[in-house]
Amino acid sequence: MKLETKAFANGGIIPEKYAFGKVDPETHVTLSDNWNPGFTWSGLPSGTQSLALICHDPDAPSRPDNVNKEGKVVGKEVPRVDFYHWVLVDIPVTLEGIQEGAVSNGVSPKGKHFGPMPEGIAGVNSYTDWFAGDPDMGGYYGGYDGPCPPWNDVLVHHYHFTLFALDVETLGLGDKFTGPTAIAAMEGHILDKARWSGTYSLNPASED
Repeated sequence: MKLETKAFANGGIIPEKYAFGKVDPETHVTLSDNWNPGFTWSGLPSGTQSLALICHDPDAPSRPDNVNKEGKVVGKEVPRVDFYHWVLVDIPVTLEGIQEGAVSNGVSPKGKHFGPMPEGIAGVNSYTDWFAGDPDMGGYYGGYDGPCPPWNDVLVHHYHFTLFALDVETLGLGDKFTGPTAIAAMEGHILDKARWSGTYSLNPASED
């Protein structure tokens, strides 16, 4: 089973076109193009009835104390947690890929579509929690929203796009489901999986 994209090399740096935020020399960060990368897949195992695609960043700081604050740094000692950038389930087996920009081609303040779409059923990503309570950005963020790690984080962040081949046609998830919810629902139904990864940072002094 293979998962591939022409957007960036496996293990390489993700271009800012596919990011939520990009470096700004005056304000540290500004909004970027936020296109979803295009992906193709092949070699699905026998018995596959649906697919799921999840993108997560395991390097997100667990505490907001020093995030994006002048004169502060987010150090390597800070515990890290998963941040979900894309949660898509019930992808039809007849689909052989997702086109670049099909589910995201810009930043949508206050959220964007989740639920059924031609590519499957989109859950909400972690920007939903990150912007909760923000009067300008708060809302439910469905589909893909790309990298925007803290501009003062000493770590380079890693983004893992994982495709799962499942033995069920639907996971039967309800409204506004999250990455952890989808992963829990897939337990016992995964026939195979494939991964493509990239890195991204907004801090010129960051380290892998």
